[in-house]
Order: sequence, then C-alpha cells, then structure tokens
Amino acid sequence: MKKQILITGATGMIGRKLIHTLQKAEHTVSILSRNEVNIPGVKSYIWDVDNGKIDPKCMSGTDTIIHLAGENIASRKWTIKRKQQIINSRVLSTQLLYKTIQETNADVKNFISASAAGYYGDCGDKILTEESASGSGFLAECCKQWEDAVDQGESLSIRIVKFRIGFILAKGEGALSSLEKPIKFFLGAALGTGRQWIPWVHINDIVSMFMNAVENPRFQGAYNACAPFPITNLTLTKSIAHELHRPLWPLNVPETILKLILGEMSEVIFISTNTSAQKLLSIDFKFQFTRLEDALSNIYN
Repeated sequence: MKKQILITGATGMIGRKLIHTLQKAEHTVSILSRNEVNIPGVKSYIWDVDNGKIDPKCMSGTDTIIHLAGENIASRKWTIKRKQQIINSRVLSTQLLYKTIQETNADVKNFISASAAGYYGDCGDKILTEESASGSGFLAECCKQWEDAVDQGESLSIRIVKFRIGFILAKGEGALSSLEKPIKFFLGAALGTGRQWIPWVHINDIVSMFMNAVENPRFQGAYNACAPFPITNLTLTKSIAHELHRPLWPLNVPETILKLILGEMSEVIFISTNTSAQKLLSIDFKFQFTRLEDALSNIYN
C-alpha cells in the first residue's frame, strides 16, 4: 500500500537519498523545512521550531512521518547554549509535530524517527541491545530526551519506530569525510586508545531501514541502526587508510590533546558503543554491507 509521507530534515544526508528511494517506490512525499525547498515531485511546507510555528496543511492526507530533523552535533563547540539548541531541535520539533497532528485531527498512523547510538553513552566492550539502559553524558541525555518525546505518539495510537544510528559511511559526507581528511594528507592516526567501539553503517543500509519501516508494520520500537559487526576506531582508521593508499602514524593522537581542542565535544570521538544488530536481523532485514571492507570499497571505488 502506497503511503503519503511527510519528512523533516529532508535536505540532510539521509533525507536526500531517502526521498529519491521513496519516490521510486511510488510513495507520495512532502517535506517540512525552515526555508522553501525545490525538489521535483515534492511539496514543501515551512516550519519554525524555535517559535513553535508550522504550516498545518502539511498534515493533509499524511499517514506517515519520517522525523530526521536535528542540529548537527559536531558543527560547533558544546557551550551550554549550544547543547540546549541541539536538544531543542530534536525534542521541540517532535512535540510540535504531535501538537499539529492533534490540532488538525490528522490520520497519522506511523512515526519513524532518527535517534543515535550515543543513547548508550560510553560502555566499553559491553554488548548493547535495544533493551540496554541509556547511559550518561550529553549524547546519552540528548538521545534519551529525544526518544522520550517520540514515544509520546503511543498515546495517539501511532506506530513508533526509532533508529539508533551509528557512524554513517557515505562518500564525501558526514563523519567519514571528517575522518578521512587528515589521512589524505598523510596525517592519519588512531584517536585516543583506538580501542573504542564504533557502530558503523553504510548509507544505503540506513535508507533501506527507513524504507522497510515505512512498508513493514513488523517494525516497532527502537533498533540499533548499525551493521552486525562493530569495529574499533583503530580498525576503521586503518581500513580508510588502506582504501586511500596512505600510511598511518605509528602513534595515536593523545586523548588529552583532542579534549583540549574540542572540549566536551570530544565525547563524540571517545565513547565506546558495541551495539548488536540482532533485533534487525530477527525481522529479516537484509544488509547490503556487513563487512567494513566491502562498504569502504563501494564508497571509494
């Protein structure tokens, strides 16, 4: 059955590719954006989360919402003000969507939201399932508030799906683009101990997860949106260097230096999150990329 889907954060890395995939599957797509966006075949509506404003017409005919909106966590240092902006962009936007659903009496059946593997905080080598508790630190607190806001849709009898997304591998975009830059200039090295676990996932598989959640009602609740085999920071760095035909420095970048440069935001680099993808596999989700080498080869070659 074809859906009428409203997407927030549609101009981001996931949103752009997801729109194309949804259209190919003949779903109807509209978007919410802070500014007018011209995408062929897509109706654009305006909202202003900070001021609680939204075009209520966005809900007309909408049965599925895909919520990807949120301030970039790594674009600026984490001041108190910046951290609140990051949380508000996720929590207040979710609350505004539910408020609009109620006020317009919209017949929304499905709410599919991004979240992040940072939900678990720094857990060392512990294997993390979706039943694991949320952790400590800013990332964990942000994700917990974000997911709590999303879960309010259950009171409206809406099917809720939350993807706790890891390190996305995408060509020339996101965290991979930042990590590969020093490697390209022969300055590559593992960060800190290099032993921290990184839950990675190829962009194609993330898009496929959201597509499956749209079309398959078996998707319900939270999912670790990560490949089945997490890797360490050292392994990831070595693998990128191999694909780029670059050497690595024999010494790791000291944690103290990165904390001095990045401040509290260094948490993004040093938390260790060893996630399990078993819940996705148990509902027969098919990963296109389960091996890091294959994913990187696809991106760079």
